[in-house]
Amino acid sequence: MQYKGAEQFAHGQPDKFGVLITNLGTPDAPTTSALRRYLSEFLADPRVVEVPRLLWWLVLHGVILRIRPPRSAKAYQKVWTQEGSPLLIHTRNQCSAIQATLSKRYGDKVVVQFAMRYGNPSIASALDTFQEQGVRQLLILPLYPQYSASTSASTFDAIAADYTRRRWLPDIRFVSHYPDFPPYIEAMATHIEQHWQQQGRHQKLILSYHGIPQKYLHRGDPYYCECHQTSRLLADRLGLAEDQYQTTFQSRFGREAWLQPYTDETLKQLATNGTQSVDVFCPGFSADCLETIEEIDEENRGFFLGAGGKAFSYIPALNSSPAHIDALVQLIERNLQGWELSTDAPEASQQSRLRATALGAPR
Repeated sequence: MQYKGAEQFAHGQPDKFGVLITNLGTPDAPTTSALRRYLSEFLADPRVVEVPRLLWWLVLHGVILRIRPPRSAKAYQKVWTQEGSPLLIHTRNQCSAIQATLSKRYGDKVVVQFAMRYGNPSIASALDTFQEQGVRQLLILPLYPQYSASTSASTFDAIAADYTRRRWLPDIRFVSHYPDFPPYIEAMATHIEQHWQQQGRHQKLILSYHGIPQKYLHRGDPYYCECHQTSRLLADRLGLAEDQYQTTFQSRFGREAWLQPYTDETLKQLATNGTQSVDVFCPGFSADCLETIEEIDEENRGFFLGAGGKAFSYIPALNSSPAHIDALVQLIERNLQGWELSTDAPEASQQSRLRATALGAPR
């Protein structure tokens, strides 16, 4: 077997540490063909859809990929920009900001990359860059504050599978979740307070998280509990009483039961029962994307106002705000503790290379 990237190794190359941030993914374009490629990769993941493979393959290729891509393409066209999808733009900006902060503290010894679990830039392309740059210690940070097998574990699967095809493996650390990380809670609280100061505060704060099938909870997935943990800590920090906020779940797909209460049904019911104004924030989304911009700020806004509500305010995701970047950098540095990279001078690296070639290594 020819291992990927083996020819890129050079004796005496200075060691570096890498930070890989990842998010779910985005199609390459808001077109039916691009959505078909993206959804084919996404929905084929056994971590995402836990049903017998043969049955799901028939449903996916026989029904879903024939019907859903055109609908999804229309939704993406509403949020697409000249630079690409919002998720791609925000994740790139987060990566750049983290790189700038860490470079000030560690110089050129740190390499920060971002990748998408599905679509581009791919995980493989980021790992190629780390190998080319001589990264020997790698921290992986999926930007999913609350753990689920369908997100964090799926990312781990993809990275592990890629490394089966590489000769050199770095030391690896993986941040599987951070639902109660104090700087993350503080960044959200400050962000919401600033929104209230600028835009005014409404009657109720809805904390909407991406849903997963309810059966995943029954099988032991901790996601539901971690979402409520984040909500409780955030509400405590904001000084909210129990009747001033509510945790809900959005983006359900198919006919089976997903985590409840559902965001859309909750907003309709609140408006019907006399709640006149709501603020909606999505703590599980580290960056604005289709699910926040189109689904929450457009579709669910319409549900609430159409049912009799008077005022609806979507509070944007943290994106690359300074408080969010500071929280992520603190999380990264906490998980880098104990790693000490070599501080060999260029002369020492040259001597290492000469010793290796004297023993017969390729020049």
